[in-house]
Amino acid sequence: MSIKDKFSNLLFGEKPEEEQTAPEEAEAAGEVTGEPGGASASSLSLLELPEDHPIYRLHSQRRHEAGYLPAPRVCLDETGMLPPETVRRELDRLRPMLAAACSARLKAVQDSAAPKRSERREKKKDGEEQPERRQAEAPPPALDAQPFVYLSANQLYAWVLVFPPVGQGEELTREMLDSALAGQGVRYGLDRNLIDRLAHHDRRYFNMFLAAKGKPAFDGKNGNIVDNYPRVIQRVLEADEFDQVDYTSLNLIHNAAKGEEICHLIKPTEGEPGRSVLDEEIPAKSGKSVPLPKGKNTEISEDGVQLLASISGSVDFTGQVFQVKPVLEIGGDVDYSTGSINFLGDINIQGNILSGFTVQAGGNIHVGGVVEAGSSVEAGGDLVVVKGILGGGATTVRAKGSVFAKYVENAVICVRELLQTDCIIGSSVYCGGEVIVQSGRGKIMGGFVWAARRICASAVGSQSECKTTVVLGGRPCNYFERELVQREVNALEMEMEKLECQPDSPVRSSLLSKTRLKLTTAEMKMRKLEERLQRLQAEEGGRQDQGNERLECGVAYPGTKIRFGDEAIRLHQVHRHCVATKVHDEILLM
Repeated sequence: MSIKDKFSNLLFGEKPEEEQTAPEEAEAAGEVTGEPGGASASSLSLLELPEDHPIYRLHSQRRHEAGYLPAPRVCLDETGMLPPETVRRELDRLRPMLAAACSARLKAVQDSAAPKRSERREKKKDGEEQPERRQAEAPPPALDAQPFVYLSANQLYAWVLVFPPVGQGEELTREMLDSALAGQGVRYGLDRNLIDRLAHHDRRYFNMFLAAKGKPAFDGKNGNIVDNYPRVIQRVLEADEFDQVDYTSLNLIHNAAKGEEICHLIKPTEGEPGRSVLDEEIPAKSGKSVPLPKGKNTEISEDGVQLLASISGSVDFTGQVFQVKPVLEIGGDVDYSTGSINFLGDINIQGNILSGFTVQAGGNIHVGGVVEAGSSVEAGGDLVVVKGILGGGATTVRAKGSVFAKYVENAVICVRELLQTDCIIGSSVYCGGEVIVQSGRGKIMGGFVWAARRICASAVGSQSECKTTVVLGGRPCNYFERELVQREVNALEMEMEKLECQPDSPVRSSLLSKTRLKLTTAEMKMRKLEERLQRLQAEEGGRQDQGNERLECGVAYPGTKIRFGDEAIRLHQVHRHCVATKVHDEILLM
């Protein structure tokens, strides 16, 4: 078959069966050359081409002219050195661009193979020429090798794929590569070794080569704060292998001396700009600075790097800043030598709080001994009582944070977050969060315990069936506050009645006026509490955690009363490993 017939069949008709090459066969031929394949890093960067892709027509044409030719292999990263996300993105961009380049190359081949109109007119003399003679005299196509240059979207990489010459066209030269790369503006990061040897490479055609690599930009690192004191204190104590909890290990007060470093700043770094293959600068972002978390009683060092304590006290992290709270150290007991204490900061008491004395703190309170019967403790933060609370029916303990005590006996406790203790005996407990009584004896015996979310105990009640009530849900702390104010109102009303029954005198008039003012103030406070409680109850239905309140206990004895809101049940037999919850207005004990 003549050259003209072969090109005509190839470009405008069906290929002969013996010349058709499936992509699978071409890939098998490529494996002979030792190209990477299979499950390797390069397989992830290999562009899968459909069977009808125009690159296979160009490949078949070259094989027909030159004989054996490795199959097309469009791989962006043979070594696995490029970022995977970059490879995935570029494969999607390359697919339509390569198809367009191959189609344009095929059209150029077709145009070069068509006879010129002027030549056809000259060959016409008396009549139409025979088709065989016209085809035989058609000039063979002649196209030089053509590099196709592909730039990544970020202009950090430039690849080249070379289309082979057609017919009498010129083979690939170094000058062709230089001209193609320069035409796309590629001037930086060129792989000179590759460019020098590519013109003589066995697989120079229909293979993708990384011809240039730019310098990526590196953003600077953000500033960072290195803390010397904890921002979050673990407030749940774990029992050891003997089911004992060491309450002395809960250190809520972290003291710092004046001028001591609380934290320091690691400054941000500048970014390092990069360079594209077009020899253009790629800007880099500098790291962002972070401010030192300066709070009350702290100061920043002259170099702006350190946060220092401006007073001696306890370091606390609140509201995204460090602050230093003054600490009152009591080396012994709270007794007649100290008197009752009202302090704005933290209080560290190494001994006991004796009967009849009051301790109030704006922060945390740590008691190394016991809280005796008849005393009163109020903490603006957490309260730790290493040896427990003895109430005697006349001790009130309040904490806006959590309470940790070895035991609670015959006391009134109001805690906003968590109460953790080894046992609760004959006490009244109001807790806005959870009550955990699992370590040690782990008993709730007598009295009542009201928790908003969860009560977890080893045992509830006793074998003697002492009256024990556990309540779940609602707003126990708000109810407790309302009860206190109601008692104050009742006491003032009784005092008013006594004063009104006394004979008129200047002293009576003065006392009556003062009492009336106190009563008015208490009544106003009562109204505000009532309004707040009603508002909170109205919002109760919108809580996402509503219905998740539960009692978990190892054993519940008869005589125990379990209440959820208005619904209540009383146990008449022993229940072991039980969970009580409310489902559809019914208390379920499982």
